[in-house]
Amino acid sequence: MQAKVNETIIELVCGDITEEITDAIVNAANERLAGGAGVDGAIHRAGGPSIMAQCRQIGSCPTGKAVITTGGNLKAKYVIHTVGPIYRGGARGEEKLLQNAYRNSLELARQNGLQSISFPAISTGVYAYPLDEAAKIALKTSIEFARENNEIKHIRHILFSSRDYDVFCLQLKDLI
Repeated sequence: MQAKVNETIIELVCGDITEEITDAIVNAANERLAGGAGVDGAIHRAGGPSIMAQCRQIGSCPTGKAVITTGGNLKAKYVIHTVGPIYRGGARGEEKLLQNAYRNSLELARQNGLQSISFPAISTGVYAYPLDEAAKIALKTSIEFARENNEIKHIRHILFSSRDYDVFCLQLKDLI
């Protein structure tokens, strides 16, 4: 499923983010940039040791912020590492932190002259963010960014399962 907002295509795809050929893929990292499980582990395994070497040089990334490294052995040229919030009921600023994770990733891509980016469903795995709420935040942030900026031409949301894809589709239909 896809929608066009100004000059930007926002697309939903069920697939493997490590296979994306966009200029950058986004890694749902931890604050230590230490690699981990889920998307983070898959990106580090597929991308090879050069990504971790750059992460060690950077050192850390606060929740809601984003940093950029090479794509290593990935098809994408770059990996934008962002840290989403751990969900603790929703009353501890999680919504704003998740919005910032998406927004800062998009802004970092724009600042680096990138025209395409692929996101996983940040914080919805071990960080336990409710999928429907996370999808709404992810898509709303992407749409707002596309309305305000025209440099990024393609924003893809890569969903790991058909269930995740269906939830994102429902949210996108509501927002467009």
